[in-house]
Amino acid sequence: MALFIDLRASGKGGIVADAAQAWDDGTTLVSAQAFTQRIAGKDVLLATHGFNVDRQAGIDSLSLWSRRCSMPPNGLFVGVLWPGDSRFLPFVDYVYEGSEAISSGKLLASYLNSNAALAQSLSFFSHSLGARTVLETIRGLNSKPRRAILMAGAIEDTCLTKEYADAAAKVAKICVVASVCDDVLKWAFPPGNLIGEIVMHGHPYDRTALGRSGPFRPLPHNLNVVAQQIPEGWDFGHLDYLAQEAMGPPFAVPLPIPNSNDPIPVDVNDPNNAGWKPAWSAAGAVTQFQ
Repeated sequence: MALFIDLRASGKGGIVADAAQAWDDGTTLVSAQAFTQRIAGKDVLLATHGFNVDRQAGIDSLSLWSRRCSMPPNGLFVGVLWPGDSRFLPFVDYVYEGSEAISSGKLLASYLNSNAALAQSLSFFSHSLGARTVLETIRGLNSKPRRAILMAGAIEDTCLTKEYADAAAKVAKICVVASVCDDVLKWAFPPGNLIGEIVMHGHPYDRTALGRSGPFRPLPHNLNVVAQQIPEGWDFGHLDYLAQEAMGPPFAVPLPIPNSNDPIPVDVNDPNNAGWKPAWSAAGAVTQFQ
């Protein structure tokens, strides 16, 4: 049974709630007191989806992906649902979703500050635009997170040294996973980000996505950043990180950082190796989490 924190005002439509709520499997409400008790003494991994995902799709994809995560004995997976889905058309609405991600991060930080003080540690996983939600959350936390794992980040490659330098400095270890085969970030991110940053009065206006090129270098010595560039031969696209359908048991962990010429991983639990991509991303996340 997966535990979730819901930051949404409704199932669809991209509006942030006034207050966060916890749920079992997205169906049974969990009180703030019960949530505090559930995570007490645990190493918590809070995982969030990306842009254009409604509540049910977020529950489904994170639930499926969590089953591929071979969590350590003291680890606890918590999914985070934020309203990054489109109110209109995805390309039109994308330019405003950075603001929704920021509002979601502020709300999640407030909820965790009030209800997660008894956790042994907090770590974060994000996919796509969820990176902004995670970094905004970390900025607002009273505590210092142990890990931040940012996969396919739809955010500027300078975010760790400029916009969210303060948040990045709070994290003991940051893992960035990127793929040059991510065509969503290649074609959709630059123009959408250009308009979005102007709308939010942000900066800079023409950066490459973190999830395609990795973090902009040089990185300051105060940041502990592990940058993983997925081999081009693996053909890892933007939607390959999270599970879209039920697959087999998790990959064994820990996994090594891939080299540029490494062969495609083989999921021994799947004879057709059809689900190896989300299985690899889940195992990679747990490897960095441990």
